[in-house]
Amino acid sequence: MGKLRSVEELFAGRHFDREVIILCVRWYLRYKLSFRDLVEMMAERGLQLTHTTIMRWVHQYAPEFVKRWNRFGKSVGRSWRVDETYIKVRGRWVYLYRSVDKSGQTVDFRLSTRRDVAAAKAFFRKAIRHEGRTPHTITLDGYAASHRAVCEMRTDDGLLPKRTKLRSSRYLNNLIEQDHRGIKSRTRPMLGFKNFACAATTIAGTELLRRIRKDQFALGRLNLKGQAATAVWNSVLAA
Repeated sequence: MGKLRSVEELFAGRHFDREVIILCVRWYLRYKLSFRDLVEMMAERGLQLTHTTIMRWVHQYAPEFVKRWNRFGKSVGRSWRVDETYIKVRGRWVYLYRSVDKSGQTVDFRLSTRRDVAAAKAFFRKAIRHEGRTPHTITLDGYAASHRAVCEMRTDDGLLPKRTKLRSSRYLNNLIEQDHRGIKSRTRPMLGFKNFACAATTIAGTELLRRIRKDQFALGRLNLKGQAATAVWNSVLAA
């Protein structure tokens, strides 16, 4: 990851204070709010915004927030539950690959237009790169392409150690299927995405807010105990 811009540079030239931008983006990604809901809520605070302004903020700042928070990410366990769910983009279903560890901590996600061996491999490569290490155990459902992807990564590709245990268990994968609900409950009120890039950006931000809620970040060195969310966010972004 390259050098991050300072907070001042990140929000330079904006008509509204950075606290307003951070609040709108954070609330949109975390709660079941539409852009127009946020416009109304900000109007009650004397701020005149348009829904397109907030939408642009989400698309621009969500990736920046993810990069800055990821500097404080905790490592997850090495027993991964992996599954795919569906998200609608421009009226068509696409596939959201997701994984949690055995404690329910989010490992990673990847949005894909396809559900096949190549897509499964791309997800695993992304997750391994994000974590910086490979899993000991991977639990899948019965979908053959994902099983084949893991098998090939253990042998032909060499991206997974041969000792990586692969198992199929609907019971054990209930954990990831339940975790999908948190993402689906947030994306459902969004009424579909206009394009794939916007969907991937927004989902990345939503996943970030879920990781924050799951306490997947080590912020001890920032001395933020007892601080309000606004102070926490300002400190993380500025660190």
